[in-house]
Amino acid sequence: MSASAPQPLRIGILGAARITERALIAPARTGGHRLVAVAARDRDRAEAFAAAHGVERTHGSYAELLTDPEVEVVYNPLANGLHGPWNLAALAAGKHVLTEKPSASNAGEAREVREAAGTVFMEAFHYLFHPVTRRLHELLASGELGALRHAEAVVAIPAPEDGDPRWSLALAGGALMDLGCYGLHALRMLAPWAGGAPRVAAARAGERAGAPGVDEWLDADVEFPGGATGTARCHMAYGRLEMSLRIVGSRGEATAPNFVLPQLDDRVVVRTADGERTEQLGTRSSYAYQLEAFAERVRRGTPLPLSAEDAVETMGVIDACYTAAGLSPRPRTTL
Repeated sequence: MSASAPQPLRIGILGAARITERALIAPARTGGHRLVAVAARDRDRAEAFAAAHGVERTHGSYAELLTDPEVEVVYNPLANGLHGPWNLAALAAGKHVLTEKPSASNAGEAREVREAAGTVFMEAFHYLFHPVTRRLHELLASGELGALRHAEAVVAIPAPEDGDPRWSLALAGGALMDLGCYGLHALRMLAPWAGGAPRVAAARAGERAGAPGVDEWLDADVEFPGGATGTARCHMAYGRLEMSLRIVGSRGEATAPNFVLPQLDDRVVVRTADGERTEQLGTRSSYAYQLEAFAERVRRGTPLPLSAEDAVETMGVIDACYTAAGLSPRPRTTL
């Protein structure tokens, strides 16, 4: 290995979640990082996962993985309600943490994570690292779209099975936690062109049948200090997958048909007085860009656009949406 090439990350995985293969395994292989260990509640499941994905060894518990001296980075893809407790445990063990979103069950728990974050901590809003999102921001920064007037984010999927933890209030489930956090985060990232961060003006939600307090869908309206408005809609029992972001300015508008998973649709459609054009920004995985940026932060100290503080701000907006919609913020999970 050349002197200029950084050492590969040594990664430990909490659980054997389905998202891990595309969110971590594939980009880790591409980037040459080591998958040191995996732990799951069922040791047999951990063994099968390790064999299938080339993980070096397994541990019998999450706590045991955190004591492994070779693990320096912990990836946390557990159920939402387990993000906060195990993020805190990993940070207490001195590990760097890449956690699936949202980072905690509510803003209070997110603040605890922020206070504990003495190592590199990042919430996995991978979309932010892809050229599709960067291009949307460039179109605002260049002035081509004019002043920001409105933004609309829609993140919706067909329904998971009834027993899925995303339908569990105790595990901090709900459409907003699993999907709407992307839309709200994308609106928050428009603050540089909107006079500051948005505030929640109103929200509406529908509860999942048989799951009191768990939102099947939620729509939120936000207002920016500069006068622009925004909407973030999410639905976890929709007829199809939709993950679009539309930005409207005084001179034109731009739409990303799938800003969350741009590797599936890398288009940005721009409409101005000069006409309409479609730009294609590449189908390299947003997760690959994310892990690359995380590794650069750990190895070289390169700044990241996401931090424990950013996670607190996002959870504050999520809690405000639940309150405005007449639902309660998610309860924290006690291990």
